[in-house]
Amino acid sequence: MSNLIKEKINQAIQILQEEDIDCWLTLVRESGIVHDPMLDFLIEADVTWLSAFIITRTGESIALVGQMDRATIEELGVYSSVLSYVQGIKKLLLSTLQRLNPRQIAVNFSEESEICDGLTHGLYLKLVDYLKEINLEKKIISAQKVISRLRARKTPTEMDRIKRAIVQTEEIFSLVTDFIKPGRTEREIADFMIAEVHRRGLGFAWERSHCPAVFTGPETAEAHYRPTDRRVEPGHILNMDFGVEVDGYVSDLQRTFYIRRPGEEAAPPEVSRGFQAIVTAIELARRKLKPGIQGVEVDRVAREYLVSQGYEEFPHALGHQVGRFAHDGTALLGPAWEKYAGKPFEVIEPQMVFTLEPRLKIEKRGIVTIEEMVVVTPDGAEFLSTPQKELILI
Repeated sequence: MSNLIKEKINQAIQILQEEDIDCWLTLVRESGIVHDPMLDFLIEADVTWLSAFIITRTGESIALVGQMDRATIEELGVYSSVLSYVQGIKKLLLSTLQRLNPRQIAVNFSEESEICDGLTHGLYLKLVDYLKEINLEKKIISAQKVISRLRARKTPTEMDRIKRAIVQTEEIFSLVTDFIKPGRTEREIADFMIAEVHRRGLGFAWERSHCPAVFTGPETAEAHYRPTDRRVEPGHILNMDFGVEVDGYVSDLQRTFYIRRPGEEAAPPEVSRGFQAIVTAIELARRKLKPGIQGVEVDRVAREYLVSQGYEEFPHALGHQVGRFAHDGTALLGPAWEKYAGKPFEVIEPQMVFTLEPRLKIEKRGIVTIEEMVVVTPDGAEFLSTPQKELILI
């Protein structure tokens, strides 16, 4: 982990230089209770007392921690200085900031991005009061620009872990294909996959209660819901949303199956047509995805194509970033809807990892959806997952 933290701190310094921001301050306390989303990029363990981690545009990396936390931070070997206190952090923090004399202090809060908003309101008020004593309170800005780019730009170590998570996920999908059959329940299918995750010593990409999420037939919850005792039936479409965690990084993939009726050699035309429309929408989006454009443009390509084929708009963004979490990062491949705020208008850049996951409904059959993972390259986007091109027939 310390090698990864070094990679991310070096990235942070580069980003500060690009954005012409003097320093990035992450303020936390009792992080085992209130865990800032960025803390795992800065240290390996939790801290107890009020702590400040400061990265500067000039290349300094400074940790200000309680005395009892000092040894844990020092042994990482990633900070140019580790300073500690006993009675309170204020004097140490203010003297450090006075020495740095920054034009701006990018702090871990954001109005729009949850991944950048780890500072509690109480700590924000405390920080403002502290900085008033040295006339720096007006230098505070949101660290969203720094944090968003730091999470988005995957290092070689991060990419290796994501790829390994994808391989494991695809292998488990392959195994469960032979397990699915009429009469099995959603819960039984999920339990089979959960047992395989445990056997391999992996973690789950999100809450185990609905990882995997399994939906068979029409009139289901469709997403973000636990497997039920509903049974697989011939003529059903079955889809699953599943991902695993490998060394702190996750995958997020969806696959679609069709349960054949007796005598059926292939899926009905309406199912095959819907599936092919999803495959085409994903490929159109992948070809559109490249550095320099906004996520809303990529979403629009897939969304407009499916509507042109006679299907309703899917009720969510086309894709999200993936990293330490299944939903990770500010930039989003999504429409200009209120709930997404400015995320769809973030500019795409290389090393971002996204999902592509349109969906459509087939009446009396179920939901057709595929979720692939791609990485943005200097001139386009490449699949990280092995794309599902054919409907899986059971």
